[in-house]
Formats: sequence, C-alpha cells, structure tokens
Amino acid sequence: MVQNPARRTALADAAIEVLAREGARGLTFRAVDGQAGVPNGTASNYFANRDHLLHQTARHIHERLTPDPAILAELLRAPRDRALVTALMHDLIRRITADRAGYLAMLELRLEATRRPDLRAQLAGTVRDDLEANIAYHLGEGLPGDRETVLVLYLAMTGLILEHLTLPEVLGADGLAALIDTIVERTVPAA
Repeated sequence: MVQNPARRTALADAAIEVLAREGARGLTFRAVDGQAGVPNGTASNYFANRDHLLHQTARHIHERLTPDPAILAELLRAPRDRALVTALMHDLIRRITADRAGYLAMLELRLEATRRPDLRAQLAGTVRDDLEANIAYHLGEGLPGDRETVLVLYLAMTGLILEHLTLPEVLGADGLAALIDTIVERTVPAA
C-alpha cells in the first residue's frame, strides 16, 4: 500500500462524499478516484479492497466529527451546569450540520453494516467506545447527571440529528435550537 498520508486523507474524504451522495452501493474505487480528482486506479493503491475502504472511511468519519479542541476548551470555561450541556449540544449540531456529508456517510455505513458482519463489528465497537468515552468525559468533567442521563441525551440527540439531516421538513429548521434546549432541559437535571 502506498504511504502518502495527505493523499490517503483526500481519498477518504472523497469516499465520504460518495457515500453521502450515492450510498454504499455507489462506493467504488472509480467513484472515489473521480470524486478526489485523481487518476483511475489511485484509490486501489491505498486500500486493499472495498472492505478496507469501508473500514478506513468509517475511521476517518469519526476523526472528522471530533470536536475542535480549541472550541471545546472555550466552552468548558463555563460552570458545570445544564447551560454548559446545552452549549455542548448546540456545538454538536453545529459540527454535524457543517459536515452533513460525514454524518450521512456514517448513516450509510451503519446500513451497510447490517449486511457486512465485519463492518458491523468494527462500527459497533467504535460507536460503543465513543459512547463510553462521552459518558466518562461527562462524568469526569463534573457535568450534571449520571450515566443514564448521558445515554438518554445521546439517544435523543441522535434522533434529532437523523431528522434534521435526512428529513428537515419534519421538524422544521426554525425550531431546532429550541428543540435542543428542550432535550437538555428534560434530560439533564439542574445543578
């Protein structure tokens, strides 16, 4: 396999765009090459096979959706209360909306994982690890609530994100901020 990290990242970004636009069935080496604007055959030099491409794309999506440390540090200057959790959830929606393709690609990978046991195992492990890390972070930072609070917040926000990115007409864009506020208010106990 070729070892050019910048090219590999560009190809993974292209794969995310293809997944978001065409779904898992449209994710081919040729489609990735075309999206990346590189000669045909380039992606196959970086990924051993389609499964490897799917796995590496999933890993890259998680990297893209990780919070910016500087923004997170700024948010964490606030008191550890419900208002901070609300601000963190608004930041989550901002990040997801800014990288709509990344989240839609992750949804496509989740669907593809229902047909590919290896991909399912990888995604389940990654998502479970991320959830556990989020729970540990929430508790470690002294934010209000317990493990179940974080789990319910995760599930509620996941549903809101799904509606917002796939069928925005269902909830309407105007009430999104108010819905986030309501989710946090009803899920996270007051300090």
